[in-house]
Amino acid sequence: MANTLTNLIPDFYAALDVVSRELTGFLPASQRDASADRCALNATMRSHVAPSNAAAGNITPAMSLPSAADQTIGNVAFTIQKSRFAPFSWTGEEQNSVDSGPGYLNIQQDQIAQAIRALTNEMEADLASAAALGASRAFGATAGTAPVLADFAQAKKILDDNGAPMSDRHFIVDTTAGVALRGTSNLFKVNEAGDPTMLRQGILGNLYGFDIRESAQVVTPTAGTMASATSSNAAFTVGQTVIPLATAGTGVVAAGDIITFANDTNKYVVASVSFAGANPASGDTITLAAPGLRKAQAAATRAITVFATSTRNIAMTRNALLVGTRLPALPREGDMAIDRTVEVDPRTGIAFELAVYPGFRMVTYHLSAAWGVKVMKPEHIATIIG
Repeated sequence: MANTLTNLIPDFYAALDVVSRELTGFLPASQRDASADRCALNATMRSHVAPSNAAAGNITPAMSLPSAADQTIGNVAFTIQKSRFAPFSWTGEEQNSVDSGPGYLNIQQDQIAQAIRALTNEMEADLASAAALGASRAFGATAGTAPVLADFAQAKKILDDNGAPMSDRHFIVDTTAGVALRGTSNLFKVNEAGDPTMLRQGILGNLYGFDIRESAQVVTPTAGTMASATSSNAAFTVGQTVIPLATAGTGVVAAGDIITFANDTNKYVVASVSFAGANPASGDTITLAAPGLRKAQAAATRAITVFATSTRNIAMTRNALLVGTRLPALPREGDMAIDRTVEVDPRTGIAFELAVYPGFRMVTYHLSAAWGVKVMKPEHIATIIG
């Protein structure tokens, strides 16, 4: 099928199109892995995770060494999950037609920009989804309500309590939360904020040691349907992640859902679940994201409440979320492209391959990239409910 060029072939035409770009906050806030070029599509690359050290003890002078302190070193698996392209095509006649109007090269430039826009939005969405599903805990009182300053302070507390690094911290919020922040008088009143940047330029800047970024891809996942469920009659310990369920209630939850337990005000994020059927039953379990429960409880069945569908603004440190990108691999013999080059998106710094594939009196362009995303440290991510 040919391109529709009717409106682009007047005798006189000025090419004035400015390609729209959505806000990207996760890509500049995430860790980049330069070694991802060693990882094939769907292959596994592992990053080591040292365990916590609970072997501290008293020093007792003796003529013999204490026993060895062996540890099991864990790992987090990372894969290149996607190899994607955004195409557009031209025939010779089409190129000739628009050269007397807006100009083929002007249109082609915008087509490349639109292709970059499409793939960066997809990368950003993958990171936003991974962060929402992989957060440690959440804070916020009401679903569907933009967070207030106290919510951001509580998210900082979650990361502090989890031992997250104090440097390179980021809030990534949607534009609704951005509006709420810009409307907070403590931040835009120069005599109170000590900085005219938000008032004069609308730049969100830094809050509580976090760089504030906005993203168009912040997710609002649908909450699970589990209702009236309880844990089994067992004690809870601090740091426990696997929660056994009793046969009670209906429906199920999934990774990324936010839940609370009776007698515990913390909001926990579900990392994974094991359900044998469509309703909770003895033997089913819910696994919480690290570092697990914050409050110990005596043996009893405890009601479990699923928090309503909500927007997942994110507080995180850079090392919590990894994005690995590379150019798609080529066979050693090459392929049918007659030319290829690397284009770098000036907004995100992501490199893309632009390849030209000739056909019969026409040509197709492919803008391509391969990437993968992974939550490396759930303890260093918190959700700010919106």
